[in-house]
Amino acid sequence: MKKFILTLLSLTFISSASTVHAQDLNIPAKHIIAVEANTGKILYEKDATQPVEIASITKLLTVYLVYEALENGSITLSTPVDISDYPYKLTTNSEASNLPMEARNYTVAELLEATLVSSANSAAIALAEKIAGSEKNFVDNMRAKLMEWGIKDGTIVNTTGLNNQTLGDNIYPGSNKDDENKLSAYDVAIVARNLIRKYPQVLEITKKPSSTFAGMTITSTNYMLEGMPAYRGGFDGLKTGTTEKSGESFVGTTVEKGMRVITVILNAEHQDGNPYTRFTATSTLMDYISSNFALRTIVQKGEAYKDSKTPVQDGKENAVAAVAQEDISLVERLGTQAKPSIQFIPSTQTIAAPLEAGTVVGNLIYEDNDLIGQGYITTERPSFEMVSEKKVEKGFFLKVWWNQFIRFINEKL
Repeated sequence: MKKFILTLLSLTFISSASTVHAQDLNIPAKHIIAVEANTGKILYEKDATQPVEIASITKLLTVYLVYEALENGSITLSTPVDISDYPYKLTTNSEASNLPMEARNYTVAELLEATLVSSANSAAIALAEKIAGSEKNFVDNMRAKLMEWGIKDGTIVNTTGLNNQTLGDNIYPGSNKDDENKLSAYDVAIVARNLIRKYPQVLEITKKPSSTFAGMTITSTNYMLEGMPAYRGGFDGLKTGTTEKSGESFVGTTVEKGMRVITVILNAEHQDGNPYTRFTATSTLMDYISSNFALRTIVQKGEAYKDSKTPVQDGKENAVAAVAQEDISLVERLGTQAKPSIQFIPSTQTIAAPLEAGTVVGNLIYEDNDLIGQGYITTERPSFEMVSEKKVEKGFFLKVWWNQFIRFINEKL
């Protein structure tokens, strides 16, 4: 019955989405942002820069650092992890989302699965202790990573997103008994984007509606996955979050119309008795995005942009075509009157022969004139490396000698 009601709600949203403009879009949540992951372009935002409690969405940052430790070799997926008394005792606390951990020893892979699928707080703490020696040290690493990404107004006091009251005497030194982790929707989008771009394998876990942990079946809290009450095709992540302070929140990601979109819904508001508001709100947002944005291929793989070339010094040819390594596609709003400007900028360094095919020889710069909010969650405007179309061999030695002589005259006299 719940699935039937939810389907009717979703169909209502879908039927009206195509006629709704951004300024009229009524999404029942306090803080919202949607971005296209590959470029970082903001597609929609609502009060997205105010830091607020994010609950278990925190675990996206925790998991990023776990994958970073896997990448640098300090742990492997098969590394055994002891469950210390602190996370073990937390498994008996009914206020904390958790799983029984009676074996007191599990692999990194098992704890990672429990963290992402079941949002198990003790699993996240155990991983933090294994990697950094203590949760306090791991939190220091989390704070440093946010600073590295330019996030300076966030508050991180633990690895889980729980209210400090739940952690008893194990809270971060100097933090208050009632503190919780805080980030803005904008900041959360940065964390999510970095995670899925650097470690896309995380989606192999977050796309699972259910999994197993120590012989137990565990179920995802993401109800937009296949077979779940708020299913929408294409969603393969990422994370829910719920505390009394944060309300119900959700960070989702999906591919629609070729766009990899990240949605952030913080503090969703219940409407008409719908227990899945954060998910139907996400679906409404995606209906709007799908109706109003599309990918446009600017340059196809192996093609130049408007005869883009770069000079070659001392070669058999004086210039080489600069071509795209892959298809270059960007998100544009349908029907917009603001047209982008696109320019090829040759490398500032002198390109000298011999030159191999595929050598980076410049960048294609995209100047977006249709910005929403801050425009992008990245500080740099979209830029794409262009490479030499073919090999350019060194010129005849007399020509090279003459060119060098002329350059010497011009520089010294």
